[in-house]
Amino acid sequence: MKKLTCLGLSVAMALTLLAGCGGGETSTTGSQTGSAGTSQSAVSSGANEVLSGTVSTNGSTSMEKVILTLNEQFNINNPDVKVSYDPTGSSTGIEAVKNGTTDIGLSSRALKEEETAEGLKGTTLALDGIAVIVNADSPVADLTVEQIAQIFTGEIADWSEVGGTAGDIACIGREGGSGTRDGFESITGTEGTCVLSQELTSTGAVIEAVKNNPQAIGYASLSAVEGKDGIKAITVNGVACTEETVLDGTYEIQRPFVMVTKEGQELSPAAQAYFDWAISADASDLIRSAGAVPVA
Repeated sequence: MKKLTCLGLSVAMALTLLAGCGGGETSTTGSQTGSAGTSQSAVSSGANEVLSGTVSTNGSTSMEKVILTLNEQFNINNPDVKVSYDPTGSSTGIEAVKNGTTDIGLSSRALKEEETAEGLKGTTLALDGIAVIVNADSPVADLTVEQIAQIFTGEIADWSEVGGTAGDIACIGREGGSGTRDGFESITGTEGTCVLSQELTSTGAVIEAVKNNPQAIGYASLSAVEGKDGIKAITVNGVACTEETVLDGTYEIQRPFVMVTKEGQELSPAAQAYFDWAISADASDLIRSAGAVPVA
């Protein structure tokens, strides 16, 4: 009986050892699709996995405040990842995605049919009102969309025609290829017909020009004009340009802030993580703090 008992114990111990040796070969490899529309392999390396590398963004100058705010927090959350931002304008950023020189393009307009036909994908990050701005000393406080169109095409050339002090109106706008210009002109129906006193290459330059000219009128991103001295945003059809009126659609002159990626092209783990976080509800308060309207 003692021999049988010892033999039984030996077999039990052997089975236990074999089970322990085989238990560590569980596969953690799977497949996931990121929000950029690309499929990537996901190999878990544990809860302590640390992102590293670089993420390049390129495009809209109007998105500067939003993107820099997001970049700062993402770098705090992921100190081994460096996110860069090159404010070149929407069209240049879109082209950079197409030719593979940036990870994520930034556009302050929706993609055109010919751009999506080339395999580009636009994902709305936020909404932005395009504020119509005049000099802080201007008595003009409200214009209709029709009046704004007539002013920028030269049909209305004197401020006295819209309740202002007599004097020639100086229209300040953005350069060709600017997302802000494209958005403004498409909404007001003034594509290719604007008569500009100055055509400038950044949102900040437009604001500065209007600030320094009592006769000026211009347009700029809501996120860029809030809190600026020397200018004021007028109401359009009686509606102020605010987060609430942009989100509910009552403010008519608005456009999307878009992150542009390429269909079928896999982002790096760092770039995919940045993209997914930026369009999630986790980034909403940051986007709002930068003056834009989050959609997540």
